[in-house]
Amino acid sequence: MSDTFEERITPGYADNNGVRIHYVSLGEESLIVMVHGFSDFWYTWRHQMEALAEHYHVVAIDLRGYNLSDKPKGGENYVMPLLVQDVQTVIHDLGYERAVVVGHDWGGAISWQVAIYLPELVERLIILNLPHPRGMARELAHNPQQQQNSQYAREFQQEDAHLHLAPERLLSWIPDEAARSRYAEALERSDLEAMLHYYRQNYPREPYNEDTSPVVKVQAPVLIIHGLEDQALLQCHSVNR
Repeated sequence: MSDTFEERITPGYADNNGVRIHYVSLGEESLIVMVHGFSDFWYTWRHQMEALAEHYHVVAIDLRGYNLSDKPKGGENYVMPLLVQDVQTVIHDLGYERAVVVGHDWGGAISWQVAIYLPELVERLIILNLPHPRGMARELAHNPQQQQNSQYAREFQQEDAHLHLAPERLLSWIPDEAARSRYAEALERSDLEAMLHYYRQNYPREPYNEDTSPVVKVQAPVLIIHGLEDQALLQCHSVNR
């Protein structure tokens, strides 16, 4: 990554009914919006931003509760419709009507919902390691391995889970010391309880049930990239019937 990368990015804030969503941007032309997961922040997209900025206006956001975005109190402020609105607000704040939307982990869950319920907003959809929500529900309902691997999510759904979540656990996966330092700083600015509200408000709870209602298909072209060694979210097959 270029030494001048962070000197070239432009920070900004979009206001969603009083909740400020921080983002950074680089480049011009067509918009790409990147949405991180747990327990990242915008910086996780730094390499992709630099690689794409020659041809796109690339924007990476901090989800609400994370880093420099606002951290409203109360689980009701982290329900999926508000998270979807945050992405919509950033796109419109930048003066665009549509964007390529890229999401990883929780960012992937949010991006799926943006594409499903605000199809006019999404030019293309790229999902990293987050199955389609219908496929995820099916796997939780019928796949014992996914049920077992989702134990961490059930723990995160407990009311006091944030009091027992050690920051070291959230930083242990980062091999680069310089990057780990940046993540530690962002984590100090974040709200652990807010981060776990994503699980409490939006992750399926037991008893798991498959949704068999008609599938609302994504209208935009979709690229799914899934690491086969992911132990939290297993790959699952198409939801098309």
